[in-house]
Parts: sequence; C-alpha cells; structure tokens
Amino acid sequence: MKAVYTILLLITSNVFMTLAWYGHLKFRELKWFESLGLVAIVLISWGIALFEYMFQVPANRIGFRENGGPFSLMQLKVIQEVITLIVFTAFTLLVFKTETLRWNHLAGFACLVAAVYFLFKK
Repeated sequence: MKAVYTILLLITSNVFMTLAWYGHLKFRELKWFESLGLVAIVLISWGIALFEYMFQVPANRIGFRENGGPFSLMQLKVIQEVITLIVFTAFTLLVFKTETLRWNHLAGFACLVAAVYFLFKK
C-alpha cells in the first residue's frame, strides 16, 4: 500500500510542479496576469511550488526503503522522472494546443521506462 500512496503523492506533486514551472506561460493570456512583472510571476510560481513540496516530501518519506517504504532512493528518483514526463506530456497536449507529440518523444519516453525496468531488476 505504501507504493500506491507514494505514486499517488508523486503524481499530485508533479501536477503542482508542472503548473508552477509552465503554467505561467499560459496564464499570461489572462488579463490580470499580463501586466505582472517577472518578480510577481516568480512569486506566484513559488507559491504553487509550495504545494508540490507538500506532496513530494511525504511521498519520498513514505516510499523510501530506509523509512519502511518499498523503494530505494534510485528507484524513487526514476519513478518520479517518469511521472514528471507523463504529467508534463498530458499538460502540454491539453493546455498548449500548438505542441505535438512525435515519435522521437515517444522513443525517449520508452528509454526512461526502460530505465525504470533496469533499476527495479535485481
């Protein structure tokens, strides 16, 4: 069950982080947002990223083997990277209609999934 909680927390944290890192690129289309300076945008993104940490830190604590979780540190990191790519890809395709998913993106993602496989191999 700790594995499921860890992955759900990592997914949630990545949704917030993707929004913090890339959401402002779309938010600029909002009337009130277009007049903000870079410092204000950084502070808004930082505020969103705070929620990312509220899920990321518990995910790592619950999931880490030395805390009684099922994953090694290397496994946690690679799981997080694959989740990041999935969340980022979904966000990009849903929010930024000008982006397209091409074969080379899928090939790169397949390499990361292979990395997960090799890190879990005994």
